[in-house]
Amino acid sequence: MNKAEDLTQKGIDLLITHGPRVLMAIVVLIVGLWLIRLAMRGMTQVMQKQDMDPSLIPFLRSTASVVLKVMLVISVVQMVGVETTSFVAVLASAGLAVGLALSGTLQNFAGGVMILLFKPFKVGDFIEAQGHSGTVKSIRIFNTILATPDNRTVILPNAPVSSDALVNFSTEPQRRVDLLFGIGYNDDIDSARMAIQGVIDGDERIRKEPAPLIVVSELADSSVNFTVRVWVNTSDYWPVNFHLTETVKKEFDKAGISIPFPQMDVHTHAA
Repeated sequence: MNKAEDLTQKGIDLLITHGPRVLMAIVVLIVGLWLIRLAMRGMTQVMQKQDMDPSLIPFLRSTASVVLKVMLVISVVQMVGVETTSFVAVLASAGLAVGLALSGTLQNFAGGVMILLFKPFKVGDFIEAQGHSGTVKSIRIFNTILATPDNRTVILPNAPVSSDALVNFSTEPQRRVDLLFGIGYNDDIDSARMAIQGVIDGDERIRKEPAPLIVVSELADSSVNFTVRVWVNTSDYWPVNFHLTETVKKEFDKAGISIPFPQMDVHTHAA
């Protein structure tokens, strides 16, 4: 009976000694979480008003939320009476171990941050990176998702995408279409030039400035080659490219202009 009374008394003493601090820590934890929620809501509204990239907002919000919650937990633990120095040391050791285990993942994470901050491309851009070309469907923290022209999905890790060479075909509003047409040595150069010029003049998608270029660029082994360069809106690049290739061939046929092709002459001799 005396033992039970001793335990009860010790419990009451602990409650009297530590109860107020535990209660205060719980109150601080609840209020702190509520304030963090309000802060995150306000932060989101501010970022949206600043027209920040939509893919960057969730990342910054989640990062800020984690940092604030860690600071809140450390403060609450300190209020209860736990030595925070050892607590922080344990967290640091655990963070180092996780960092070493996930070094590749952390590099992709850093690459995602760089892409979202410096914006070398955005969702909807057509890019070429790491040997793949496609339209950017989404930019995530660890990887970038591309949709290829033949409707395949390519997932690229952000670390090499952010550090290696990258081509963004959607940055500029206009692009230049470069084509090469060959005619036979017996064909008339001026007639060929007029045929090409007629096709260009008939396509309203081709811009007048900069002016189209039609020049004889090479006297090749079996053909006289024309280099043709025209400027179009970026969205019209491939339609104009395909249209010029087909229509110039048809106009050459109408004008009797030949397009040389590789051939081999075989001569036989009687024994």
